[in-house]
Amino acid sequence: MIDFSNTSLEKLAVHKVGNKLKADSLKISKGLADIENQATGELLLKYFLSPFNINEFYTLNHPTDINLNEIYSFSDKIFSNDANFYIQSIAIAKHLFEKSSHPKIKTGELYVCLLRNCRVENQTIDAIGIFKSERKETFLKVSPVKGNFEIDSEKGINVNKLDKGCILFNMEKESGYRVCIVDKANKTEEAHYWKEEFLNLKTCSDNYHHTKDYLNITKAFVTEILPEEVSKAEKIDILNRSMDYFKNKEQFNEQEFAGEVFENTNFIQSFSKYKEELQVEREFDIVDDFEISAPAVKKQERVFKSVLKLDKNFHIYIHGNKEMIEKGVDEKGRKFYKIFYNEEA
Repeated sequence: MIDFSNTSLEKLAVHKVGNKLKADSLKISKGLADIENQATGELLLKYFLSPFNINEFYTLNHPTDINLNEIYSFSDKIFSNDANFYIQSIAIAKHLFEKSSHPKIKTGELYVCLLRNCRVENQTIDAIGIFKSERKETFLKVSPVKGNFEIDSEKGINVNKLDKGCILFNMEKESGYRVCIVDKANKTEEAHYWKEEFLNLKTCSDNYHHTKDYLNITKAFVTEILPEEVSKAEKIDILNRSMDYFKNKEQFNEQEFAGEVFENTNFIQSFSKYKEELQVEREFDIVDDFEISAPAVKKQERVFKSVLKLDKNFHIYIHGNKEMIEKGVDEKGRKFYKIFYNEEA
């Protein structure tokens, strides 16, 4: 859990980073930005921090030596001595410029800031914020002029719409610091440069990601691996049972989960084999006993579909008990589902 209610903005550097592929320039500021104005400081904190109401954490990564991760090295120098802040902010801007080579990456302002009094898991710590604004919006400006009003327009940044950001908390240094990110372009091809090329992140091995990973694996197994003779209604029923397990339990146990959700011995064995193959293929461990993360369950629940779509005519919402649904084919060869119920709501 992150709490920014007492966080203050200590230092801020602003640079402009262009697209290297398009021969755009990198413009370095001559010094730190002036943040003495209280109203401006509060507005900046809102712009930077309000999108980070999340529970998902990452760590900086490198395949051979974490000290070779550029952002880790720059951040370590700042945390060690904040007199290094301005010089390291330039290093961060240059590193981002080198990674900005996808044709769709937009030029934008890069903000590097030093944050004090961040609260993470009952620890009060410093943090480094790295944010980028790419989109400009048009605003109307109405000004009184000689007893009348003059209307003009200008381009500016919407403080309610942060494009990209990351916050590195000064904790767990040995494993790559604790990091959280925001990327509004995370579904597009060019988005990889922020998370993978610029930051080089990997997921934390915590209960949030254990819960998220297991739900994703279960969903993929049910929708993609179970044999075709298993009806869509049965698959939805299994998905509902798996979600109910995570919503109603505090501790995950793989053996208990498999027995309650899949029931069928062949399904249980097939799921175990699928999970083992994934671990080898993706080179990561899937733990079989962990504390279930409620925020991860809530987030994953949105993608667990319980809708049975029949051509373009009907959508049936299934919330449980597959015994109340019967599938068949009539004498004319038309497929049907027969639905039983006790009471009409």
